[in-house]
Amino acid sequence: MLLDLGLPKRDGLEVLRRIRQHDDAVPVLIISARDDIKQRILALDGGADDYLIKPFDVQEMLARLRAVLRRQNGHASPLLGNELLSLDPGSREACCRGIRHLLSAREFALLRALLLRPGTILSRSELEERIYGWGEEVESNAVEVLIHGLRKKLGAEAIKNVRGAGWMAAKK
Repeated sequence: MLLDLGLPKRDGLEVLRRIRQHDDAVPVLIISARDDIKQRILALDGGADDYLIKPFDVQEMLARLRAVLRRQNGHASPLLGNELLSLDPGSREACCRGIRHLLSAREFALLRALLLRPGTILSRSELEERIYGWGEEVESNAVEVLIHGLRKKLGAEAIKNVRGAGWMAAKK
């Protein structure tokens, strides 16, 4: 969740407090023009996972979101992966059996979605949501084409098909 402290009807710190009172583990990145150190400490001690001061670079915000999500999913290192395959979000490279492969933006998004939750089957529609932006028209076989390309680069065992359900990256 991106949470601005300067909300129109309620203070963002109050919203954060209510979220954490309900024991909601949703990751929260605070974005605010409030640059006072006391405000940052209040937000972080109140349960925020990170705090970013406006104005900020969008690429930095995205990197911080990725870091928060990695921590949320139990990955402290920047690499995602399993014993067979690793993915470096910084370089958009996948490494399989010691061989590095530079991925296109969509290949990266697909593989990242699978490796964030290894062992979990993601359907075509779930993968499309993670790969394509709002309003982008998606061809009927786009996910299959991307998976075919990734399997060609990384090997067939990198992404497993669960017939009728979707695809997954192996847990180990």
